[in-house]
Amino acid sequence: MLLPVAACNRLYTAAGVRELDRRAIEDHGIDGYALMRTAGATAFRLLRLRWPGARKLAVFCGGGNNGGDGLVIARLAQEAGLQAAVGLATPAERLSGSAARALADYRDAGGGLLAPDEVDGAAADVIVDALLGTGLASAVREPYAGLIERINAAGRPVLAVDIPSGLSADTGAVLGTAVRASATMTFIGRKRGLYTGAAPACTGPVFADDLQTPPQIHQDMEAVSESLDAAAVCALLPRRAPTVHKGAAGHLVVVAGNTGMAGAARLAGEAALRTGAGLVTVATRSGHAAALAGGRPELMARGVDDPEAELAPLLAAADAFVVGPGLGRDEWARMALEQVLAKGPSAGVLDADALNTIAADGGAALGPGCVVTPHPGEAGRMLGTSAAAVEADRFDAVWRLAERYGATVVLKGAGTLIGEAQRAPALIDEANAAMATGGTGDVLAGTIGALLAQGMAPSAAARAGAWLHARAGRLAVAEGGGLIASDLMGPLGRLRWDVHVGHA
Repeated sequence: MLLPVAACNRLYTAAGVRELDRRAIEDHGIDGYALMRTAGATAFRLLRLRWPGARKLAVFCGGGNNGGDGLVIARLAQEAGLQAAVGLATPAERLSGSAARALADYRDAGGGLLAPDEVDGAAADVIVDALLGTGLASAVREPYAGLIERINAAGRPVLAVDIPSGLSADTGAVLGTAVRASATMTFIGRKRGLYTGAAPACTGPVFADDLQTPPQIHQDMEAVSESLDAAAVCALLPRRAPTVHKGAAGHLVVVAGNTGMAGAARLAGEAALRTGAGLVTVATRSGHAAALAGGRPELMARGVDDPEAELAPLLAAADAFVVGPGLGRDEWARMALEQVLAKGPSAGVLDADALNTIAADGGAALGPGCVVTPHPGEAGRMLGTSAAAVEADRFDAVWRLAERYGATVVLKGAGTLIGEAQRAPALIDEANAAMATGGTGDVLAGTIGALLAQGMAPSAAARAGAWLHARAGRLAVAEGGGLIASDLMGPLGRLRWDVHVGHA
């Protein structure tokens, strides 16, 4: 069965899923080996569905329950008339509990074992990775590291059981080396590390099943994160009355576009219009104003030569701001940022060079109405560390950013995270390589800014805006052709109003 509705959006740590297992076994009397048999059968069913022509399997098993799941898969494969070459990475006599019972049943069915280095993954139609489970917390050691490399080098489709071996279930980081799976079948509860960091490059599509455990095991169980979907975003977005007018639909000011960066200003401004802002003023370098107005006449482009003298009235008329896209870091940019923070609305988005300037100046706290949208490099600078350190534990990074800056944080990347103090972060379960192109971050800033201008709270605007942005990227790719940032505009506008009326 798929995870129950009450649990499908909850994400857990490895410890949390172990607690779910314990509740199922100890509190509800489910036999542990029965769970293992169900897990193996579920994974085998997925294998047959995704690779119906497969006749030869290479099954790599570790010494824990993950290996036991693999032995169940191998037994079921034999019973179905398939060939299964099984490599056990630990002496058979060391298996215990349910894994030992799985081995006994596999042998009773006529199955044999090979040393793992005797299993030729390249000769298989599908490889089953059942080496290491969710308990891994340090770098993979031998012989597992070498086996993982052999699996990756085989060039065959790989089904990962519960989690790709070598991937952290808590952070999504690769612990030395990790299997690059073609699909992952996970059980009981969704592990948060399957959806962010390096995980999307390792998991393939992730499928989750509750193994027929009672929904009650999720009750009073605190999730460490939640995955956003269309239903959650529909619940966040306010409904508009048919009589609404542009003056009541929010006025956003976008402070962006230093010399040579007019495109960033336009992308942010147009995204705000597509996301429903009634009015959008773009404050930019004077040399850009005419081109912006001509290219997108719905934007109110204002040339600003002296931010100290000219920005205040524009900021006073707005409900929210966006500052940073294409801003640069010269004196003009610095003065513009100072004016926004001193005289702008309380609600706003800080992006790109606005974040770099704040980090360089020592990282002053921002107001609770602010949303910051760093990529990992900017996040590293804001925390005084590196992009690699941020990617090693994105959940910790987003929490520390929220604590340090007193703002809602959108940490961009595969598996974007939205974090704030005193609340479990939300995750956007999307990884779209086509979005890795200049300008998509400007579109995100404008999208969130528009929702703030329409009166949404920072947390809600960040969550809904990040989801709309990610889903628009998926729709743009589905419509064909290469993706550039402006390709998001049409899908973003349609999606915004589809969600508004509940059709997404």
